[in-house]
Amino acid sequence: MENELRQNWDKILEHMRTEFLISDVSFRTFIKKLSVYNIQNNVLTILIDDTGIGNSKSFIEQKYSSFLSVSIEEITGIHYEQISFIALSELDAKNTEKDTSAIKPQKRFHPSINPQYTFDTFIVGDNSDFAHAASLKVAEEPGESINPLYIYGGPGLGKTHLMHAIANYILDHDSSKRVVYVTSETFTNEIVNALRGSKNEHSQSLEEFREKYRENVDVLLIDDIQFIIGKESTQQEFFFTFSYLTDSKKQVIITSDKHPSNMTMLDERYRSRFEMGITVDIKPPTYETRMAILRSKVEMEHLHIDDSILDFIASNIISNIRELQGAINQVISFSRLCGKEITMDLTKEALSDKINPNMKRPITIDYILETVADHFNVSVKDILSNKRSNNIAYPRHICMYLCRNLTTSPLAEIGNKLGNRHHSTVLHSCEFIEHKIEEKEEETIKNLDVLNKKINPE
Repeated sequence: MENELRQNWDKILEHMRTEFLISDVSFRTFIKKLSVYNIQNNVLTILIDDTGIGNSKSFIEQKYSSFLSVSIEEITGIHYEQISFIALSELDAKNTEKDTSAIKPQKRFHPSINPQYTFDTFIVGDNSDFAHAASLKVAEEPGESINPLYIYGGPGLGKTHLMHAIANYILDHDSSKRVVYVTSETFTNEIVNALRGSKNEHSQSLEEFREKYRENVDVLLIDDIQFIIGKESTQQEFFFTFSYLTDSKKQVIITSDKHPSNMTMLDERYRSRFEMGITVDIKPPTYETRMAILRSKVEMEHLHIDDSILDFIASNIISNIRELQGAINQVISFSRLCGKEITMDLTKEALSDKINPNMKRPITIDYILETVADHFNVSVKDILSNKRSNNIAYPRHICMYLCRNLTTSPLAEIGNKLGNRHHSTVLHSCEFIEHKIEEKEEETIKNLDVLNKKINPE
């Protein structure tokens, strides 16, 4: 009986996802963490790997226990009198007898790398799954398959988190690796200081700088590279360093707020070097990802906050993850300072400076994209994909049309945001919708009317 359960475990979890409409984010965050621990006296004990999601045992028990029981019975025909859960952290706590000879040597301290930013603490969603996968690949094989890795996206979306996660992963698996993380501001200041003290190209200052960032580096991570672009001496020195490291099979990871093709002040020869590895973007988090982030935070704090309150926060704080985390932290702190339970009224009061019902929301491509996806009951990932079925292509046409008409963004930027498409594709979509309007097609006119009211309410 136990063998049959273990053999069908993946099928059971997949059945659970499909039958009970569990989102991809929730499935990855909670359900895939489950495995069979043991079976005794017709009581099934499930192990929760809570390494990266914090204390989630009570949440999983309440939300998924019955779903799991039904799925097991439907796939295997086996009915268990009881399903219980045990967390990996509980087992670790019980295992107090440690073999001192097996204790791992302490990892070297890297003050510039945040130990809290790991792959385990990064919530993967439709907005970041490709960037996460590429980052993990680089961490597993630094300097080999992907070099450089260029991660771009708006502020507060998780670029720095992924960069630090790569560094932490590499150091955890090989502490001898020389990993250097630096912001573009620090990098620029060091170059300026080196040049300022220089009398010639071979001055001691420049030699020390080049030794630090070329000779003594296995992995170089530079955050917010856009601030270097346009500063001639800094830019030139960076690209000498960049070329030296990549030619030497040393790993380079870069973050920026924009795609290399949108860096108008960047020389074409440098742009092509940026793009010779892999360029990945992180978009604003979808609703499902925002809810997963909030639930993870609540579990880590050992709190119970009603889903309606989390929904209120997730529905109003949409621009970036940093702001979202700041909002839930503000609610929790406000509750503790006031000594009150977290209710909807308390949440609204705590976030009155962030969520104002009379405040007009800025209209962005990302906001339009999410509103259109929600209206047509498709995912943002579907709209950004290459799927051509009518139920996906039509919302994509609508989205491009609205982006052109409701924002000041050029066609190239719209195309880039909506799946790295050419500006001519955006123009074609706009003409397609305009033709529908000219023909007075009732469905299209109605959809546009509803969406305009959702996006830009008076």
